[in-house]
Amino acid sequence: MRIAIAGGHGAIALLTEKRLAEAGHEAVAIIRNPDHAADVLVAGGIPVVIDLEAVDAQTLARDLQGVDAVVFAAGAGPGSSAERKLTVDRDGAVLLADAAELAGIRRFVLVSSMGADASLPDSDDVFQVYLRAKGEADEAVRSRDLDYTIIRPGGLTDEAGTGQVTLAGSTGRGGIPRDDVAAIIVATLLDGTGIGAQFEAIAGDTPVAEALEAVLY
Repeated sequence: MRIAIAGGHGAIALLTEKRLAEAGHEAVAIIRNPDHAADVLVAGGIPVVIDLEAVDAQTLARDLQGVDAVVFAAGAGPGSSAERKLTVDRDGAVLLADAAELAGIRRFVLVSSMGADASLPDSDDVFQVYLRAKGEADEAVRSRDLDYTIIRPGGLTDEAGTGQVTLAGSTGRGGIPRDDVAAIIVATLLDGTGIGAQFEAIAGDTPVAEALEAVLY
């Protein structure tokens, strides 16, 4: 498979690229900063410089020709403004969904956040805006005719992945290694599981493949 990953220099994206490359697949990493290309290459990905805040859906769709699936793992990042939570975390995901439809790409994996539906709608607190942006992105993707999977991880850690997770519509609070989120992304793409599902993800005691097979649609 040839899989494009928006936010291709993020920690989850780099781990995903490494796993895909090791499995014999092509991971096209969409990055904004050309200085990040070297890290992508080390992970086994193919860097492509595209600024999601400065491109339209038609142009992006042309760049996605030959891609079998897309992953949105981008984010404005810690310390960014409320405005960029909207332009990156929400609008970037919507843009990628629009471009995927134009390019005829049905498979779409979206990395969201636990609590994305629990924001305070009138708050201008940056974290609340972040949650609102994620929730609105999720809704926009669900409304399209795409084979989507929406992953809502709990608190992300840099611990080594265990391959053991809990996936459910609501898991309760908990953390999860970024490497295990990458494992979920790769498994849902390569195994074709989790299509049409939205679920929270935390550390647990069920192997990733088994947990994906059991997740409610």
